[in-house]
Amino acid sequence: MKKIIYAVGAFLLTLTSCTQPESLTQYVDPHIGSGGHGHVFVGASVPFGMVQLGPTSINMGWDWCSGYHQSEETVIGFSHTHLSGTGIGDLFDVTVMPVIGDVKYARGTQEDPESGLWSMADRTQEVTLPGYYSVPLKRYGVKAEMTATPRVGIHRYTFPQSTEAALVIDLENGGCWDKPTETFMQAEGNNRIVGYRYSSGWARNQKVFFVAEFAKPFDTFTLEGTDNMYGRAAFNTKDGEEVLIKVALSPVSIDGARLAMQTELPGWNFEATRRAAVKAWESELSRVRIEGSEEDKRIFYTAMYHAMMAPVLFSDVDGHYRGADDNVYQSATTHYTNYSLWDTYRAKQPLMTIIQPERAGQFVASMVDICDQQGDLPVWHLWGNETNCMVGDPAIPVVADGIVKGLKGFDPEKAFEAIKKTAANPERGKGLRHQYGYIPCNLFNEAVAYDMEYALADGAAANAAKALGKQADYEHFTRMSHSYRTFFDASIGFIRGVDDQGNWRTPFNPKHSSHRGDDYCEGNAWQYTWLVPHDIENYAQLFGGKEACAERLDSLFLTSSQLDGNASPDISGLIGQYAHGNEPSHHIIYLYSMLGQPHKTAERVREVMDILYRDDYDGLSGNEDMGQMSAWYILSALGMYQVEPAGARYWFGSPTVDRAEIQVEGGKFIIETINNSDENIYIKSIKLNGEPYTLPYITHADIAKGGTLTFEMSNTH
Repeated sequence: MKKIIYAVGAFLLTLTSCTQPESLTQYVDPHIGSGGHGHVFVGASVPFGMVQLGPTSINMGWDWCSGYHQSEETVIGFSHTHLSGTGIGDLFDVTVMPVIGDVKYARGTQEDPESGLWSMADRTQEVTLPGYYSVPLKRYGVKAEMTATPRVGIHRYTFPQSTEAALVIDLENGGCWDKPTETFMQAEGNNRIVGYRYSSGWARNQKVFFVAEFAKPFDTFTLEGTDNMYGRAAFNTKDGEEVLIKVALSPVSIDGARLAMQTELPGWNFEATRRAAVKAWESELSRVRIEGSEEDKRIFYTAMYHAMMAPVLFSDVDGHYRGADDNVYQSATTHYTNYSLWDTYRAKQPLMTIIQPERAGQFVASMVDICDQQGDLPVWHLWGNETNCMVGDPAIPVVADGIVKGLKGFDPEKAFEAIKKTAANPERGKGLRHQYGYIPCNLFNEAVAYDMEYALADGAAANAAKALGKQADYEHFTRMSHSYRTFFDASIGFIRGVDDQGNWRTPFNPKHSSHRGDDYCEGNAWQYTWLVPHDIENYAQLFGGKEACAERLDSLFLTSSQLDGNASPDISGLIGQYAHGNEPSHHIIYLYSMLGQPHKTAERVREVMDILYRDDYDGLSGNEDMGQMSAWYILSALGMYQVEPAGARYWFGSPTVDRAEIQVEGGKFIIETINNSDENIYIKSIKLNGEPYTLPYITHADIAKGGTLTFEMSNTH
């Protein structure tokens, strides 16, 4: 693995002059997380791009939600949309496959090599870099290469000599849950194909429009297969001949895709497009420049790369986009989709407010527009569709965070009204919560998880209300944010379900988990007992004070990792019952800092970073989840983490970088570490702009205005 990365670095260094700053793309290895349960996208894209162009496999099991897994080598073609790190699969739209000879127009099976278009990929010759992907296809003897702009993917296929060469556009095969509901394509002349693909799956009503252009005119174009969902563009090719095709996408119309092609990629210079993609990644990666070991840089910049895979662009060049109500709108604000908010409100979106403040404001604006169109803020928005996947109101912390931090690009008053409207919506258990003051476990599945997520969202809303001077709203949301107290059983020190009569859920086993079928969500009582990041000061008193609370927290890490029942596969990356492979645990280690024991945060942060993040295929302890797993690493490597939703405070942990320069609104925010090493994990002292600093956190405002934060590290606490 490391040899591959070193070779990649050497190659990328040739793209830059020695007088330029150090290339950061050389440290990115897109293979990290492509094994195990990482589920990361492997292919060509630009940061936050609509087009994510890469291979799609025959296998559509859970570990193939991105269309790719390191463990096997089948390819049914190269699709223009993918997801990265999710636990459900969808998209894989407009798939292109080079073929030789007569083929069966179907996905195929590995057991029968002639059953479809598929081929084995020669992974020994695979190259995957930021903005570029290449692999030979063994069955056809064709080398596939691809790169992308935000809305256009360009492919380059090197064929052998053949009178039966073709590029097939496949509109039938999506992935996992996805099935086409209506498709259309037709040729325009002898070098262009236009069409659309409507589908239903995790996104119930997905619409993708495309325009495909060929540098080499095709000899014939025929519609093939089930309901004419395959288009075969046939050629005669010489040995080693390169055939290029570029495909533009739009969520709105064929004309929108045509405009994207004309605007972003009117020509055919593959190498120039590739260089532009690399430059785009260099620009975004350089928002944080760190000093550290080579291994640390590989993990850090791959994490940065993964964190900027989503949300994805969802508006045309002229500002048209498809709304959550399936109507078409036009806006001067760039719109985005693919919001995995239950995962990303915790660290990914707060990270974006530091390193991508302009985009972070656009994300909030998109969410507020979604609220206008569907009646409440998004939960898990996928290609413009609400999936309602996961629990709580996870957009509220993101929108509230934007208000508290003063992000630009949206109206804070309107955003707060969207928060209030969403919180008041009685659906998804909130009606029961309003009636009882909590969600009774006998009346609603995953009641504890829903209610506690609503409570922390209320805490975030209270912070937004306070920032806007809305005292009555502040008091209301603060009161609602305390509903978690109903579930705290002081006799055993656990959060557990309560029925509509006020009785505890019995029997009770804190290590028991039934995947999506109990009082919790992808977790158990051990993990959910600590889902109170918004009110830890008061929560600690339920245990008898901060010291007793911290002692109880110790037991989370010291108990066995045994899981009982039909445990969710997402409960992974276990240290005791702390589960770093899933998001509800991500803030927990930093609670020690809030409880006055920062040395324990330092110890556990270093442990997680040492054993659960590696520069290897199986380098992540769970699903990447659209950048959340990576964002935890990035913030932790910088020495801080935003624990309280919309709290605008980053609590200190244990920085692993020797130095970091972060581009912020006020210029540069510099983090320096003195005497940093594997042994010196404890923060001995802190200075901000050269002056002693004694707070256990730093505010977002202090980061955003720029300055220098200096940590002196020690091997004792």
